[in-house]
Amino acid sequence: MSDFIIRQGGSGDFETLLNMFDEAVAWLVERGSEGQWGTEPWSTIPKRVERVREMASEPELYIGEIDGEAAGAIILGQPLHYTPPVDEPEIYLRLLLTSRRFSGHRVGSRLVEFALAEAVKREIGLVRVDCWAGGDGALQRYYESQGFKPTERFDVDGWTGQVLEQRP
Repeated sequence: MSDFIIRQGGSGDFETLLNMFDEAVAWLVERGSEGQWGTEPWSTIPKRVERVREMASEPELYIGEIDGEAAGAIILGQPLHYTPPVDEPEIYLRLLLTSRRFSGHRVGSRLVEFALAEAVKREIGLVRVDCWAGGDGALQRYYESQGFKPTERFDVDGWTGQVLEQRP
């Protein structure tokens, strides 16, 4: 059985995150879901490279590792500016990203479980996330399979997103 751990991330994980984004874009394009993040690797777009550099410096970046190799990442925090507000404390999944190399190892599920456990530990009763609502709906179905319920849709410059929530 593979050894899975979740460790605190940091700026040293920049290249790891950038590589995971590039893997994810290639996979999404392969599936016909280029509407989520486009068709170009993030490593070739300076604005996105800078965005990943900022993500690597987020205080609540966590990296899931399998046998010492980065297999996924999650960032916990406050909602993004486009997210409809709520009137209670929450943990917002600002990022959930997995390496396609570890498909089938429940990396995303384990990171979601970690976020829910953090909410319980912090006595926070709401965990939210958003995802692209386009394509074949696979992302939304994934979050629903993890226990999230859809709430509100939103639009950011033609990119349609779905907010989902779960009460741990």
